[in-house]
Amino acid sequence: MSTVLETRNLVKRFGGFVATDNVSLTVQRGARHALIGPNGAGKTTLINLLTGSLKPTSGRVVLEGEDITGLPVHRRVSRGLARTFQVNQLFPDFTPLESVVLAINERERLGASAWAPLAAHAEAVDEAAGLLERFGLTDVMGERTSHLPYGKQRLLEIALAFAAKPRVLLLDEPAAGVPEEERHEVLAIVRALPAEVTVILIEHDMDLVFSFADRISVLVAGALFTEGTVAEIAADPRVKAIYLGEDA
Repeated sequence: MSTVLETRNLVKRFGGFVATDNVSLTVQRGARHALIGPNGAGKTTLINLLTGSLKPTSGRVVLEGEDITGLPVHRRVSRGLARTFQVNQLFPDFTPLESVVLAINERERLGASAWAPLAAHAEAVDEAAGLLERFGLTDVMGERTSHLPYGKQRLLEIALAFAAKPRVLLLDEPAAGVPEEERHEVLAIVRALPAEVTVILIEHDMDLVFSFADRISVLVAGALFTEGTVAEIAADPRVKAIYLGEDA
């Protein structure tokens, strides 16, 4: 396996507060890599640094051997780095089909014509329909997004990120807030993402983490505390003490 994404001595300070503390992280191509840690550990800050939503105080972000530290969000997306958010970022008055077609058109850099009616984008509509089928959204593809069950909204956000054809997909708590009866569908679809897409997952649901990941990195107080395979992390008494609240 080759390295697809890495950080080198990455630091983010907000005044005197160090949110990301000298993190050097390596993610292998095709990996299922989970970031875990207690609340306030700096997981979302790290994702924001990777995707360009935040600028680091120091350090570098490297994607497929290219230093992307200074690139804005849209340039990183065009290079194959896409994400979802803890809180959905959706068009509430659009249908899932309209939303995914727009994402495809943006990927193809169609400019103002990206907003033309669906009938003007037959190829994009066909691609969008296939994506909606993959993400279990065919039955609601014509409904307003604001009317969808929350689990379907979470799946739509992943579908929108996937429409960018990412080589690296960052999922920030994809099952957060999803009712129990809808979680199984979300988790099954996340597990079924194509093997050629590298996935970095932030998640508090340890059942999901342990069933999904092949490698886990543990953040504590903004720093990389430890990392390893699922078996190694599950057996580490320090992780149980710090993250799971158990006595070492």
